[in-house]
Amino acid sequence: MTALTRRLGTTDAVVVGLSAMIGAGVFAAFAPAAAAAGGWLPVALAVAALVAYCNAVSSARLAALYPSSGGTYVYGRERLGDLWGFLAGWGFIVGKTASCAAMALTFGAYVAPGHERLLAVVAVTALTALNLAGVHKSMLAARVLVGAVIIVLLAVIAVGSAGGPPHLGGGPAVSPWDVLQGAGLLFFAFAGYARIATLGEEVRDPARTIPRAIPIALTITLILYAAMALTLLGTLGPARLAAATAPLAEAVTAAGAGWLAPVVRVGAATAALGSLLALILGVSRTTFAMARNRHLPGLLDAVSARAGVPHRAEAAVGVAVAILVLAVDLRGAIGFSSFGVLVYYAVANASALTLRRAEGAPWRPLPLLGLAGCLLLAATLPLPSVLAGLAVFAVGALVWLGRRRAAPGAS
Repeated sequence: MTALTRRLGTTDAVVVGLSAMIGAGVFAAFAPAAAAAGGWLPVALAVAALVAYCNAVSSARLAALYPSSGGTYVYGRERLGDLWGFLAGWGFIVGKTASCAAMALTFGAYVAPGHERLLAVVAVTALTALNLAGVHKSMLAARVLVGAVIIVLLAVIAVGSAGGPPHLGGGPAVSPWDVLQGAGLLFFAFAGYARIATLGEEVRDPARTIPRAIPIALTITLILYAAMALTLLGTLGPARLAAATAPLAEAVTAAGAGWLAPVVRVGAATAALGSLLALILGVSRTTFAMARNRHLPGLLDAVSARAGVPHRAEAAVGVAVAILVLAVDLRGAIGFSSFGVLVYYAVANASALTLRRAEGAPWRPLPLLGLAGCLLLAATLPLPSVLAGLAVFAVGALVWLGRRRAAPGAS
């Protein structure tokens, strides 16, 4: 069995999570979430954070017990059975490949409106090549990108803090279902810590590093998100925020600091790059793990002797993302990805419920709440996303059944 080299420490793992969460969330999720939850956006954020915390606890305990590439794909197979592990991995790869396309298109839209697809393909090609060069180079790039984005976000919060108190509960009337839909959209922004678990086979001392890195990354992200939500509501209000195409840039302009808007746009493009970098890294590791178990073609089960990375899996993911970039719509990619991510974490929580005390079982109400929360938030997503997600998982089950019948002795 081919294996990866353990090179990454706690800081590297935290940076991977931050670059995925912050890149996807701040620049992509607040406007559609505000369109659903209105002035109750902070409540939606709290709900999303609670579900994410439950998922983080479950994922951290499982990652410490099973420190190998694949994340919930591995946990589901070990704790629930082969089918559930396969479906988790299938959902992660398909959903996160869509996330890659969304982040690439976001980058292109901020840098060169009207030419976003071409620039998105260039970005995917460049970052895939960076990952192929070795994970150390990827970590260095992630550190630079996430540091720059955090500086931009802090500047926006500082400028926007003079915009007045947040408009909590304002705007059109919303229902509890609308608030939950806002939470489901915001959960998309918290999903980056899965990248830490999928890198489990490349982390030094994973039983100690992963349980530390996941809550650190999640806490930093939540603090930034909460401050940003209040800033956006204070400067724009619920209705204007919901209609914004570039909410952070519009917020600094509304606060009288229009000179900062170009910097924010550069920060948005940088965030999209950081998120795309981490996403390609994580999806390729799950692809590699599934190929190693022959749930995907064994051709992808290969590690580069020079760079020590799963080069065929990374190249395959890069090609798939480039094709999606040319074919999909940004809004549809985000909705579809959210459904896949929530199902993925539902399997993680269900897996954590099977842990015994001696295996580091979490406090039982946490995975129970996480499981229920994931399923509920998935149900609140727009109907086309739900139907498309269910269809893709049905196809996945058929693929698993077909491979099972073709090779009944395979693990």
